[in-house]
Amino acid sequence: MIAAPSFGAPLADHPLAALLDSTGPAFADEPLYPPLCRLIARSPGLLALLDAAPPTQRLPNLILAALHHQVLQAGSTEGLGGWYASVGGTRSPDDPALPAAVADFANRHGQALQQLIATRRTQTNEVGRCTVLKPALDEIARHHGPRLALFDFGCSAGLNLAVDRYRYDYYGGASGGLPCRVVGNAPEALAAPPSWTLAARCGVDQATIDVQDDGALRWLMACLWPSDAPRRERLAMAVADTRALRPAVIQAEDGLAVLESWLDELPAGVVPVLFNSWVLFYFAPADLAAHVARVRRLIQQRGLLWLSAEGAPHNQPLAPELALPTTPVPGEPGTSPGNQTF
Repeated sequence: MIAAPSFGAPLADHPLAALLDSTGPAFADEPLYPPLCRLIARSPGLLALLDAAPPTQRLPNLILAALHHQVLQAGSTEGLGGWYASVGGTRSPDDPALPAAVADFANRHGQALQQLIATRRTQTNEVGRCTVLKPALDEIARHHGPRLALFDFGCSAGLNLAVDRYRYDYYGGASGGLPCRVVGNAPEALAAPPSWTLAARCGVDQATIDVQDDGALRWLMACLWPSDAPRRERLAMAVADTRALRPAVIQAEDGLAVLESWLDELPAGVVPVLFNSWVLFYFAPADLAAHVARVRRLIQQRGLLWLSAEGAPHNQPLAPELALPTTPVPGEPGTSPGNQTF
């Protein structure tokens, strides 16, 4: 049985306790998650659930998503659900009943939580990233031609493959468009309809989500912050568009092998584009180096173009010869384009 943790208790004797305790403040936009992280960091039983995850997935987001998933599945404001805005909960994170509610919930759902943690990966599939992908594809089409083929590495449910179907709000006023804050002097053409067509589109992931399966999609919802209603609305919109599109989404351990086969099948005159966003961050250093080397070969031998929307994993840039910009982003003290997330 998992005992109710206490905010005043010392950190649990577990290698992940300090990580959970220090990560909480990073969830500034989700009031529930900082106290949850502090409680988990002080609970040997809750931390032990993370031991079931693969080593690279033993992260705060995974146990937080697993808890959220079970709350969504229950669909009730009873018990722990009372703290989750995503199911209508309104209780304050400062409510002293939270520690007991977390322990009670974990004890009642322990087997399901452990199964989720052992088999799932953190997958947001945030289609807001298409606000960056779309103008990048505009620029590629301007230089290489309007017939493109898009391959999303780490595609989750494949929602970013519908990039040409979404509306975008770069300057405000576009009702229902994906919002994006433009920094600097961006061309008016940024908001223009796509200047290209996708002759082919494909995605690959080690753990795909079936966009037609409501139960599977619950995991994507669980990976969102419980109080973030706008992202839930964007997810619902993207799911509707992607369900109609039905892009090819393939589950595979070796995604680049799938990419090579896909390149073989493309029609002549199509420009192939590889896209990844916040997936290489999870690679171990040796695996990342091997991945980059294989992609470089495909660039040189097959005419592949590569769009990588990532931070610098392990503080190593993907292309050492390309220096990331370091000029601070206006209105964002202490930040630079090279470390922005989206």
